[in-house]
Amino acid sequence: MTAPHATVRPTDAAYLDESESEPELPTELLNLPWIDPHNHAHTLSWEDRERYALSGCRSMLMVSSGYHWTPYKPVEASDIRFLWDDAINRRRAIERNHFFEAKLGLGVHTGVRIENPDELLAAMDDYCALDEVVAVGETGVVPSQHVERWDVDEQQAVVEAQMELATDHDLPVLLHTPNTTPDAKREYRDDLGVTPGYEKNAGLGTDPVLDGENPALEAVKRDVEAAADAGLDEERVVASHADANNTEYLMTETDCYLSYTIGHSWLVGVDAADVANAIDEYGPERIMIDTDCANVLRTDPYAVKRAMFELYRYGIDVDDIRTVVYENPRDVFGLAE
Repeated sequence: MTAPHATVRPTDAAYLDESESEPELPTELLNLPWIDPHNHAHTLSWEDRERYALSGCRSMLMVSSGYHWTPYKPVEASDIRFLWDDAINRRRAIERNHFFEAKLGLGVHTGVRIENPDELLAAMDDYCALDEVVAVGETGVVPSQHVERWDVDEQQAVVEAQMELATDHDLPVLLHTPNTTPDAKREYRDDLGVTPGYEKNAGLGTDPVLDGENPALEAVKRDVEAAADAGLDEERVVASHADANNTEYLMTETDCYLSYTIGHSWLVGVDAADVANAIDEYGPERIMIDTDCANVLRTDPYAVKRAMFELYRYGIDVDDIRTVVYENPRDVFGLAE
């Protein structure tokens, strides 16, 4: 066989079926802007934030409430206020250094009990009026806490109060929906605690306040109930950390948006294939992707950019990819306008 090119021996090209046309590659994905509707990028390194910019991130929602960073447990209102103030103070410098838009989400996370939540809720009204605050959250009922249990009805009341503030200020709410972590292939040593890659003191976990057949889903249903009681339209609710346990309920019984967290797939077991399956079954109109990158987790600022290519490989159209990674978070959170 004669080599078709100036090579010493035949290459793959000599054996290919010339009747097969080359695929038209979607080069527009290389430059398609994307928005991260849930991260904690203000806690990351300068280099990690630069990775967002290098991979085409146009805008992001930095969630400034996270019980992992509070210096004391149980948490007081002043601890949360410190976290809010720190993010507000650093936001413009982050934009200036990295060129993407950085807006804020402020909320009361129920992963730990807060000793004086009413004081915090009273202060939230002024924070929600700030131009840089575009969402309330992350928040939502959590089946178990660190250090001290927080009664589930008290949690739901705090979540509902935040949703009332969101309604008053015409802001969307970002939910923290509990995941059902996939089974580990093998257990680690007892004295090492949680899976390496997550800097959380697992031994400080409390007995669950929700312990029924499916507490993670029950927590989400309580969040939806709180939204109804607060007069918050479901279209203004974005359920982050969507997974196989809550997708069907949220998609078929609510009008909420779903955001699939893929920045730490090793922990929650959700990746681009799950997103592609959801798009195939329900369409792209209420689906987003987020990284949830934070300095307490082994996370990937490139996760959304990688997922864009994976979604195309899985058969998702470019227009649908754009809807999921850019248009939906832009429209719901008022970003990149």
